[in-house]
Amino acid sequence: MPVLAEPVASTRAFLVRCGALLAALMLPVRAVLAQAPPKAGEPIGVLFPDIGEPFRKIFIEIIAGIEEQARQRVRAYPISPNQDMVELSAALKRNGTRVLVALGRQGLKAASAIDAPLGVVLGGVSSVPDGDKHVGICLTPDPALLFSQLKLLLPATRRVIVIYNPQHNEWLLKLAREAARAQGLELASFEARDLASAARLYESAFAGADSPRDAVWLPIDPTTVDEATILPIVLREAWNRNVPIFSSSFLHIKRGALFALYPNNGELGRALANLATSMLAGEAPARGVTPLRDVHAALNLRTASHFGITVSPRMQRAFHFLYSDP
Repeated sequence: MPVLAEPVASTRAFLVRCGALLAALMLPVRAVLAQAPPKAGEPIGVLFPDIGEPFRKIFIEIIAGIEEQARQRVRAYPISPNQDMVELSAALKRNGTRVLVALGRQGLKAASAIDAPLGVVLGGVSSVPDGDKHVGICLTPDPALLFSQLKLLLPATRRVIVIYNPQHNEWLLKLAREAARAQGLELASFEARDLASAARLYESAFAGADSPRDAVWLPIDPTTVDEATILPIVLREAWNRNVPIFSSSFLHIKRGALFALYPNNGELGRALANLATSMLAGEAPARGVTPLRDVHAALNLRTASHFGITVSPRMQRAFHFLYSDP
């Protein structure tokens, strides 16, 4: 027994020292865990329109971006036209939702009928009349990005012509005027509140346009860029008078627009997630719906050729989508 006494005592002392060291090491871990947000529940809820393809794919890609970026659990809720709001509100409360991300007009309408404890982040809409009352990102590309792309393709451009309905896009034109000045461009903007006024203004604008220095911008505007009535006239005049047009809508690329910017849905989702997690962290994001800055670019190669633009392989790599007539 005397032979074993010293090793036993040494072992006990060693275990005591290890315990003390482990306790010291655990102190910062405990502190981190105390500060970390709880994992229980699904604090971010995403409301999106329950619609079919191809539009559903857009919302799914945005939601995927939100899920990848958020450091919180996320649950998506498809919103039908006859959505039971009482049931939806109960589900959100049951799942511990604290911040809502509202996508599309149906998502916004649903969110406005629900009391989100920390707030609502808006996305997936082209414009909002009372945008300064919300927090979010719209689908309308930032004019600064559009004008920068225009100067890259057509550096001789000096003036941008745009016809818009102030009811939809007055907020956008304020940004556009600043962006044009920064690019050394003149912005010739004309207001039209109905289709007839828009048609007359386009006729006058093209008649006085100078093809080497002028370009026409098509914003997302249901009045002045009406797909059935106005757009065919604009495309025909632009081609015949050799005045390039560029657009805020991807749909216009196949119709003949020189280039367009459109949403990078995954990156947009990540940006919306950052706003939502800021709210969860107790921060207050700046009020206002900002224009889209996470974009892809599309180029119509036939239109580029028509305007004498040589599209090198290096330039092609700057575009996510290249279109040429089949």
